[in-house]
Amino acid sequence: MRAPRWAANAIGPAGALIRRRRGLAGLVAGTALGVVLTLLAGTLLPRPAPDGVEPGKIHLVISSGVDDGFGGQRDELIRQWNALYGDRMSAEIQPIRGGADQIRAGMLGRAQAGGAGVDIYNLDVTWMAEFAESGYLRPLTRDGLDLDGFLRQPLATCERDGKLWGLPFNTDAGLLYYRRDLLGDKPDVPDDDPDLSSWQAVDDAARGVLGDPARRGTLEAGYTGQLGDYEGESVNVFEAVWAAGGEVVRDGRVVIDEPQGRAALKRLATGLRQRPYPLVLPASRGFMETEATQAFRDGKVIFMRNWPVAYLNLVRGDSPKPLDFGIAPLPGGSVLGGQNLAIAAGSKHPRAAQKLIEFLTSPRSQQILFERGGFAATREIVYRDREVIKNYQYAEILLEAIEQARLRPDTRHYSLFSEVLRREVNRALDDNGELPEGAADRLTEALHGVQAD
Repeated sequence: MRAPRWAANAIGPAGALIRRRRGLAGLVAGTALGVVLTLLAGTLLPRPAPDGVEPGKIHLVISSGVDDGFGGQRDELIRQWNALYGDRMSAEIQPIRGGADQIRAGMLGRAQAGGAGVDIYNLDVTWMAEFAESGYLRPLTRDGLDLDGFLRQPLATCERDGKLWGLPFNTDAGLLYYRRDLLGDKPDVPDDDPDLSSWQAVDDAARGVLGDPARRGTLEAGYTGQLGDYEGESVNVFEAVWAAGGEVVRDGRVVIDEPQGRAALKRLATGLRQRPYPLVLPASRGFMETEATQAFRDGKVIFMRNWPVAYLNLVRGDSPKPLDFGIAPLPGGSVLGGQNLAIAAGSKHPRAAQKLIEFLTSPRSQQILFERGGFAATREIVYRDREVIKNYQYAEILLEAIEQARLRPDTRHYSLFSEVLRREVNRALDDNGELPEGAADRLTEALHGVQAD
């Protein structure tokens, strides 16, 4: 049996990436350091401001969520920008703490108040329609802007009505992390890599481990994801329904109540309740990404759905015992995630703001964000770099996952829809997977901006 292409992506006990037949030591020390240093060389000497920006001293403010990557690389890029242009054209990130819903509310509040003091919003891809259609953004100038290097899907989230409303800062696609050491007696032999191409295969593998006292150890369940009451739960629901062969929205109507959608919710609800070892960790219903990563690190589960940024946190984070884990494509495909940098409509320095956005989304910045911070790059060239491929063998998996990822509904009312979706799904999970009567109709109304009483 030939090993799947992703089988080489396992993290060994020493925290090094393991190739099929030999070890590749020193991941942390050798994170394409030579390439990064080459890119940095000659770029930090003070220089004049770019042509065409506004006169006088300029200080740009980016409104963003907290950097959840490794090592604060977004702030590092801002420091490099400030070193380039000094007092003439400086910048800072003003973070909003909390989950996605709190971040959106904070940015929306500032935008509705006129956007005073904000030049750039770092927006989740699902917020672009709302902010653009509400008049809170200023479109970018396309003159002289080379867009060819961006990945197609992330760039598409920035375009509406023939206008370019931002540039992709980072993209995202869900991946399946798995405990390689628990799924075979010979984890370094490719033929022993498990078939994880469907959720049925994942469930079967989990049952095999949980039913074996010799392998069970500290395990409490088979799988964890993000099922807390925030956008992450909506993402996990979309992916579960798609993997079951269903759809959440079709032709402007919500169809999650079709047989495939009901089967997906049934699987989650049943998995949460199975005893003595549930397939889905019950605590997942309160988990965001950080909690899921910690449960996986603590040895509570065999499988985890998470974003690419979890990779570096697992490899470089504090752990009493380094994990031997692998990464595979998410069965059924992923939601396309990510964030876009957009110019605030009220910015007094839109030309300078666009220059900063171009700097932060340049190939060099994207490579630093990926290699050092774990953020999925929005430019294809990063995934083709020889050092990236050597040190991050899962980059090929990630690129494929991004290219095949699917978009959530493109509506300015997405946040309302997502809120109602979580409410209806949570009721279903409490009722053995059964959707409440009329759920699809209420969701369709929310999709079009109608708030149910």
